[in-house]
Amino acid sequence: MAKTITMPQLGESVVEGTVGTWLVSVGDHVNEGDPLVEIETDKANTEVPATGSGYILELLVQEGETVEVGTEILRMGDQKPGEQKSEKPKEKEAPQKEAAPAPTKEAREPAQEKPAAAASKNQNDAPPEAVMDGPRGGVPGGHTAATKSSPAIVSGGRRQQNNQPAAKQAQAPAAQKVDSDLPYGAPQGAKFFRTPPVKANPEDTVIKFSRRRAIISEHMVYSKAVSPHVPTMAEVDMTKVMQHRRANKDRLREQGTNLTVFSYILAATAKALREFPGLNAVVGDGEIIQRGGVHIGIAVETDGGLVVPVIRDADSLSVAGLADAVSELAEKARDKKITVDDLTGGTFTVSNPGREGNLIGFAVINQPQVGIVRMGEIVRRPVVRKYNGEEAIVIRDIMYLSLSYDHRIVDGALGNSFLYRIAQLLTEGNFDI
Repeated sequence: MAKTITMPQLGESVVEGTVGTWLVSVGDHVNEGDPLVEIETDKANTEVPATGSGYILELLVQEGETVEVGTEILRMGDQKPGEQKSEKPKEKEAPQKEAAPAPTKEAREPAQEKPAAAASKNQNDAPPEAVMDGPRGGVPGGHTAATKSSPAIVSGGRRQQNNQPAAKQAQAPAAQKVDSDLPYGAPQGAKFFRTPPVKANPEDTVIKFSRRRAIISEHMVYSKAVSPHVPTMAEVDMTKVMQHRRANKDRLREQGTNLTVFSYILAATAKALREFPGLNAVVGDGEIIQRGGVHIGIAVETDGGLVVPVIRDADSLSVAGLADAVSELAEKARDKKITVDDLTGGTFTVSNPGREGNLIGFAVINQPQVGIVRMGEIVRRPVVRKYNGEEAIVIRDIMYLSLSYDHRIVDGALGNSFLYRIAQLLTEGNFDI
């Protein structure tokens, strides 16, 4: 008895998915719970398990194909596929028609009199990559515009009309021309700037964009285009944070909590977001929407690319609670068990690029949010401090903390005050475990 597996609903807001990698082949036997396929969405990659035992009869969707939720993607059965499957193509080929005679000159001539119809036929006959290059909906500046061709034939940079007088050629709007030499992700509309086409050499390695990489690329281009990014930076004295961590990390490790510096930065950011709701906001249609909850996204690097899971109500958690939340979400992301719901609803993002040589950096805003904080490397440095009214050179744990904010709704005074408050909280080091 055959049964089918459909594209699952991988989150409340997900309506489609892309078959990334089939983990089984036709003829394989699988048990309930065995992974069948890795599905890619715009949020995460998720393995779909078998709902029962059986043999793989047919893979109904190809790798790289995007289909809607509920679409049948695989067929399973109790018996190993045999001759029945090999006879299936014959059933489809049974009703054959005689080959139609070659059209006469008279039959071909009406098509020349209807250029619009000819253009429609050419469009329908185009290969799939001419219709959709990249993820569903195309990419900014991608090739989807190529499907909206006119009956004009582009040759040598000029438009030519078959059997049309020169007067009608001049009426073809220049705006219909599509420049295919723009780099990936570049917006259309450039009049003068052109870049040479990028082509691979024989010794090069070509890695095709995964769906997630294509989406990340689109997101970054969109974010930089729509949000006027303003960077600002603060030098933070992390000495008291480091002392606080050393005093508590061993005890918490025995309880299963990995107390990281990152959790302190999250705690300070969450508190500052409550005090500065203008950063805990999104830009609506001619309006500013300040979010009621403080839900902080954390950037996590995985084998499949960057994901940003969200810590809900981060301002209600202690430093240890935030550390546990980070560990749980990072583990789920790396084990490909993260859900789309884990990745949605963030109101602000904090980026932790790691401890190796990242002294200073500015991150790209995670749309539709209006700000992102990026921590740098902590380095012990000599600094000048006042003690009993006298200046002295002392060794302190110093970190540079940066903020990128959206200047559409965040002015300099607000952005600088927000970052100053985070730095102040970290410098004071008064945190609840």
